[in-house]
Amino acid sequence: MAETSVDAIKRYLVDAIAAERSFETQLEGFAKEGNNATAKSLFQQHALETKRQYERLTARLEALGGSPSTAKSFLAHVFGMTPKAASIGHEEEERVTQNLIAAFAVENSEVAMYESLINSAEAAGDTQTASLAREIQSEERATAEKVFKLIPSVARDAFQRITTGSTSRATA
Repeated sequence: MAETSVDAIKRYLVDAIAAERSFETQLEGFAKEGNNATAKSLFQQHALETKRQYERLTARLEALGGSPSTAKSFLAHVFGMTPKAASIGHEEEERVTQNLIAAFAVENSEVAMYESLINSAEAAGDTQTASLAREIQSEERATAEKVFKLIPSVARDAFQRITTGSTSRATA
């Protein structure tokens, strides 16, 4: 039996909610690591934004007659593994750089996830879900850009610390 378009959209929303909740937890953990105030602030700020995103997704899911799952989706598991894999074999000084790399990868994965949701919702004629996904996708792109711009200075500082034991400049 074929799934209805509304059921498919509800399932995609459940996946997006689970992925965002998983990433919120990771961002909160990233914000506690290292001594780079700019990175910590970025991670904390995006954790709050991520919470608002999954709350908006949950409201949309409930408007369609669904409810969030307590089980993690496949996407949440994929996003959940990325940061841990990225930091294997790196010194403590490099952790913030690795967290930024992981965050950049996840943000771009989310951009792709929302692209899929946008196109699926449009195919289903669900303009409200497509619009919401487009808004969140824009937020994810903006965060990915902020994260990417921070990587060079954080990587240089980490490199300086592990090769000379000092910082090349004050951590931001």
